[in-house]
Amino acid sequence: MSKCSHASVLAAVMMLGLPAAVHAQDRPDARGLDELIPEAAVENPEEWAQEGISEQAAEDAERPPQIDSDAPLGDMPLVTVEWPEEIGFAEIEPVEAGEPIEFATFKDEIPPIPAGSEERISDELILVFPNDRVLFPERDKFLDRFDALSTIEELDDDGNVARLAVQARSDQALLEELLRVYGYFNATVTRTIGNVDQAVEADLERPAARFDVQPGTRYRFGAIDLGNLEAAGSNYETLRAAFDIQSGDFISLDAIEQEQIDLDVALGENGYPFAAIEEPDLLVDHDRQEGDLTMPVEPGGLYNFGAVTSSLPEFLSGRHLSRIARWDPGDTYQRSDEEDLRAAILATGLVGSVVLTPVVVEEPANGQPGVVDIQAELTEAPLRTLAGNIGIGTEVGIRLEGMWEHRNLFPPEGLLRVRGIAGTQEQLLGVTFQKNNFLGRDRILTLDAFATTIDTDAFDAQTVSLVGNYERQSTLLFQKPISWGGGFELVATRESELTTDGIESPTTDFLVAALPGYIQFDSSDDLLDPTEGIRARIAASPEISRVFGENTTYLKLRFDLANYQQVSDGVVIAGRVRFGTIQGGELDAIAPSRRFYAGGGGSVRGYGYNAIGPADTLGEPSGGRSLVEASLEARVRTGFMDGAISVVPFIDAGTVSDETLPDFGTIRFGAGVGVRYNTTFGPLRLDVATPLNPGPNDSWIAVYVALGQAF
Repeated sequence: MSKCSHASVLAAVMMLGLPAAVHAQDRPDARGLDELIPEAAVENPEEWAQEGISEQAAEDAERPPQIDSDAPLGDMPLVTVEWPEEIGFAEIEPVEAGEPIEFATFKDEIPPIPAGSEERISDELILVFPNDRVLFPERDKFLDRFDALSTIEELDDDGNVARLAVQARSDQALLEELLRVYGYFNATVTRTIGNVDQAVEADLERPAARFDVQPGTRYRFGAIDLGNLEAAGSNYETLRAAFDIQSGDFISLDAIEQEQIDLDVALGENGYPFAAIEEPDLLVDHDRQEGDLTMPVEPGGLYNFGAVTSSLPEFLSGRHLSRIARWDPGDTYQRSDEEDLRAAILATGLVGSVVLTPVVVEEPANGQPGVVDIQAELTEAPLRTLAGNIGIGTEVGIRLEGMWEHRNLFPPEGLLRVRGIAGTQEQLLGVTFQKNNFLGRDRILTLDAFATTIDTDAFDAQTVSLVGNYERQSTLLFQKPISWGGGFELVATRESELTTDGIESPTTDFLVAALPGYIQFDSSDDLLDPTEGIRARIAASPEISRVFGENTTYLKLRFDLANYQQVSDGVVIAGRVRFGTIQGGELDAIAPSRRFYAGGGGSVRGYGYNAIGPADTLGEPSGGRSLVEASLEARVRTGFMDGAISVVPFIDAGTVSDETLPDFGTIRFGAGVGVRYNTTFGPLRLDVATPLNPGPNDSWIAVYVALGQAF
């Protein structure tokens, strides 16, 4: 057709009041002008248009009359319907008060619920998954997570279908959200309320919620954009490996969160104190069934440690804080070392708060790291403590104890403590000077001077002692594989024993000088509650004792070994042995305070403190020159109080002899059971034990309460 012919036809179309254009993309069945306009219209447009007008008028005549909205109501045509003579309604029986309302089920009228692998979480909550576990391998973890968060599971099953329906909607949204967490973005969850268990008869009074889960296809990671991470240069590969998500991996929102944390830790541990990571963004493309991950990262420059500076240099100097720190100037910055320093400063007990801030003193340049000092902003804590306690017992009488200390009288960390005891059997006055973190982290210098008198039914003693010690200790912050200590002891004691008639024997003066020392190896996994590893300790003390006007030298040795084995998730078997001997010197030439004793909560349970071994004429323990102890216990964690309670059956054995080698013929056994309550600062211990072969003065039961395990 020509353009003129089309123009004539369009003019005719406009005369008919038809639209002048039709877009094929707007109508799926749209046709072209060649199909809409016949050949007759092209040959004679005016005649064709006039025929169209006549046909339109005929069609209008056949339509019902239109109502004019502005016409009066009386002029509107009305259609009437005759009212029926009788209308019948079905009679409904009244429901008596208190009669339960039953909910009908349409088990035979609705399509059957698709078959699948059913997981019944409770009487009113059922989840159904595809039979093939390969389609949803995260099923077990998914179920545990849903069970912990389910709204239905929060409330008791009261059989209320309205409550269940409301909670089921919330649980359906939870299921859909959890499926997206695991990367299933086209999953479907079908919710059914009522009698949803096809395997049993209907129980109309106990409705349940059933969710049929079709996970669909698990999406994968597409492009991964980590911003400016490549600016880390030679450290890029290490940092990128810390973010363990690659294109093509299955999507997991948990993995994104965890890998963001891992990357942040890696940046902080590899010299980037000013690194910044923005929140990740996942763009899901359903056509590709992939998600593109964007997480902008800015490393912020590589730095080494410099010095530590203090806001209170007269109180805790920067030099002292540098001694506490685990790094040396020039070491690569590590955030964990910074946090460790903060914890160590708080552990001194001298500050109430501490804020550590990296301060740039030298920018990175020419491929070399920069330098940051660590500025410590400190606030002082109360430094003085006054404490006391009072006790009374049938065996020890009245005991009053008091203590005053100043924890930083001689800065930095120079403690002075004064303590005293006033009691029926014991009186003491002592002064202690202690320097913490002296010449190194966790190294302690202690000088202790005290005078004491002890009056018991077995003996009287008046003692003056001066003790000095320097040691490297394990702490809860820094459990060390090797710890050690050494020092000196100067002891002057005057003692007298009582005879069977209550007559005091002549006094004996002992002058003792000793150089005690120890070394300990510790591979255990916890200082207070170990479950794996070995502890071995050797202590030696060469001593000289002057008694009866003569000098006696001897060597006191003690060896301790403990082993811990976790045999299952909730059971730890722990065992220990102890051996001690004093080589050289007769028993009478060794002061009672220097001898070996056994019995008690940290020794052989079931017996009194130091009650095992040789005794004097009144049956009181007198100690010996050799010692052997052994213990075996099972630490069984229970489900009580979320696993905080453990039950510990145990058996102990021990003996003390006058000779340098033990006499196993007099070994004592004790057995019992204990309870442990695990706290954030270690287990609280309660042990109840009984002696298996008691002596004449042993009680039939003993109870021990303490902090930490027995060994």
